Amino acid sequence: MTITAERKDALIKEHARAEGDTGSPEVQIAVLTERIKNLTEHFKTHAKDNHSRRGLLMLVNKRRSLLDYLRHKDGQRYLDLIAKLGLRK
Repeated sequence: MTITAERKDALIKEHARAEGDTGSPEVQIAVLTERIKNLTEHFKTHAKDNHSRRGLLMLVNKRRSLLDYLRHKDGQRYLDLIAKLGLRK
């Protein structure tokens, strides 16, 4: 259900805006997206795990808030990120 340290480091390196960047919205959204994907897979086999489902909803809401912030702050960065992560169809 959690992401490995290696995978998280790879996501940070891939989406960082500068060297050592771990707090930009792009990095945070990428890490949250990975965690959401992992939890979604978890629910395919554990459908009644409602405690984790609450955590999933909190992650989705946090990602939504960060995406809204990024869209208002810099629309082009927002569009680039959702295209890179494949969030919109």
